[in-house]
Amino acid sequence: MRPLITSEIRKLLSTRLWAWLLLASMALTALYAALLIGFSDDPDTMTASLNSAAGQQTLFAVASGGASTLVAVLAAIGVTGEFRHRTATATFLATPRRWRVVAAKLALYAAVGVGYAVLCLLVVALVAWPWLGAKGVDVAPLGNGLPGTYAGVVADVTIFAVLGVGLGAMVRNQVATVVGLLVYRFVAEPIVTAVPALSDWTAYLPGSASAALTQVSLSTQDYLAPWAGGLVLAGYGLLFTIVGTRISMSRDVT
Repeated sequence: MRPLITSEIRKLLSTRLWAWLLLASMALTALYAALLIGFSDDPDTMTASLNSAAGQQTLFAVASGGASTLVAVLAAIGVTGEFRHRTATATFLATPRRWRVVAAKLALYAAVGVGYAVLCLLVVALVAWPWLGAKGVDVAPLGNGLPGTYAGVVADVTIFAVLGVGLGAMVRNQVATVVGLLVYRFVAEPIVTAVPALSDWTAYLPGSASAALTQVSLSTQDYLAPWAGGLVLAGYGLLFTIVGTRISMSRDVT
């Protein structure tokens, strides 16, 4: 398995896509954090006061919003690129047990997800601590339940990376996979979750489960408990992984 993972690392580092998506994730995280802090004094804000534990947990949870979708895109491209550039045939001939190739990709992109999550959490800290300090808001790094949010963000981004591998293996078409991911995450699910009549089941969608896992609190929406959100999101990751692996093992690669 180690040679396979080493090979996947070389493929990842052969382009700068991972770096550009990392920079985009960090930029989005900084933007989300700045907007949340900037509008925190607005009486119509949807988030709790940043003096409260719920408000600070929601603030650090934006690291997931910045990283999860883009790391899923990176992982999906890592799989679909094999079919787009017709390297899948050589890859599977070198490793006839295709599940080992998928496992190597899962291991690599899960590790990449951890790295993205940690760096985006650091971005939130760099934005939040001086800004909130200037406003007289004390943020204790290990207080107000923040360690749980840190862990939730890391788990969330890692699961989305795994989900991206599974989805890429299922769909194979790079454009369809990437566009589908972006449209679902940034357009479709936000629209659906904004409909009050659907709130009984929208809490079980991936984005809502992600918010629950990272301990987001919004006045406009109720979420599952963090542990339940984590189980739901992990279920999605496992489902896409199993289905994607089975499809990659059964389909002709040519």
